[in-house]
Amino acid sequence: MSERFDIYDEEGRPLGTATRQETHEKGYWHHTFHCWVARRGEDGRAYVLFQRRSPWKDTNPGRLDITVAGHLSAGETVRDAAREMDEEIGWSVPFERLVAYATIREEESGVAGSVPYIDREVSHVFGCLTDKPLDFFRLQPEEVSGIFEADAEELIRLMSGDAATAEARGVLLSAGGERVHVAETIDAEQFVPRDRSYYVGVFRFLRGLALNESPA
Repeated sequence: MSERFDIYDEEGRPLGTATRQETHEKGYWHHTFHCWVARRGEDGRAYVLFQRRSPWKDTNPGRLDITVAGHLSAGETVRDAAREMDEEIGWSVPFERLVAYATIREEESGVAGSVPYIDREVSHVFGCLTDKPLDFFRLQPEEVSGIFEADAEELIRLMSGDAATAEARGVLLSAGGERVHVAETIDAEQFVPRDRSYYVGVFRFLRGLALNESPA
């Protein structure tokens, strides 16, 4: 049975439900859950965890993205959607431990697997902290092909345009399902296309969360 989403018009008025395919074909507004995970390193610096999307995703395959994200299925609340954490990375915290960042509207279009899509999302964005190493996380290969971390300061400079690249280390899933440790030099173009201010704001927020400081 196809997954169905609650869909909305431009003004946020409910239109009923549609399948995932219909939602992306016709560009209906729908709701999503974003959870960015950060940690304080042994060196006292803040690190941001992010995923590499599966190459089989119907939008933005293979790009770097939010640590955990997912659509709200029809009838679900944001609290319900927090299940995505355990499904995608094999780790979760109680919803009450998530720290709300913002609710944002995003519009994007593209082609994945020769199929055009229009993605219009109302995204509920949260952050949380972990003390787990990258090796701990159990990745869902249909959704996630790898998990990485990078210094929050480097990511802020990257998305602010003050640096061309940043250094990241991660764990990738091979075609046979084996875990491969990698170190990569990444650039902003590898991330899911968004207004760069979104990334800068989130990374500052996560830096503050990890270091118990104001995110200014």
